[in-house]
Amino acid sequence: MAVFLTAEWRKLIMAQYVVKPKRLMPYLPRGLEFDLYEGRCYVSLVAFLFDRVRLKGLPIPFHTRFEEINLRFYVKRREPDGTIKRGVVFIREFVPRAAIAYVARCFYEEPYVAIPTNHRIERRSNNLFVQYNWNLGGRSHSIAVNANPTPSDIAPGSEEEFITEHYWGYTKRVDGSTLAYEVQHPRWQTYKLHDEKYRIEVDMGILYGSEFAFLTEEWVSSVLLAEGSAVSVFNGFRLPNPRVATLANA
Repeated sequence: MAVFLTAEWRKLIMAQYVVKPKRLMPYLPRGLEFDLYEGRCYVSLVAFLFDRVRLKGLPIPFHTRFEEINLRFYVKRREPDGTIKRGVVFIREFVPRAAIAYVARCFYEEPYVAIPTNHRIERRSNNLFVQYNWNLGGRSHSIAVNANPTPSDIAPGSEEEFITEHYWGYTKRVDGSTLAYEVQHPRWQTYKLHDEKYRIEVDMGILYGSEFAFLTEEWVSSVLLAEGSAVSVFNGFRLPNPRVATLANA
């Protein structure tokens, strides 16, 4: 499969909320099931820096570095041979570049919206401060963390591993089919937050609709800061209709 986009994803703040799977059923693409961690269904509010962006190997002037904010949940797909491909589904994704949002909607039917965003990253000898800000619905929103400036490896079997080790994106298309695309990157490292020090000032109802407004007051299960890495996003393809496949194999 050919590479569609290359970039670096850097300084990812990821805030996890535990939700009931039934809340996400309207967004679950056909042929997938929820991927749970120790029986818990998570949605994550994610903010990060998109850098060195190239489409089909070519940089787009003034569109190579920008912020992204998204809300996502975790799914898995079982192949006929029994292998499991774990991925994410996005509720909505925000970027400041209208052209990037347009390309994502056209080629992947991903729910991208262009809005004003900015970020601040400050590194000192004993602290790494990362903050993302964006404007929507007549108000500002932000998420920020303070962390130890030295990253460390992610422990096998940990919640951090579960959150960061999903290598597929899935989209519920308008016609009801499912689009799949692979994302490749090396295993990430994370930064330890100072005494779980973070700040989340967002209105989830404004950002993601009334069905997610409850998250504004919901207790955050965990927050992590990942360094990120270079990534490659491959061309998408439509998954076979499971019902058609079942009939064909009957």
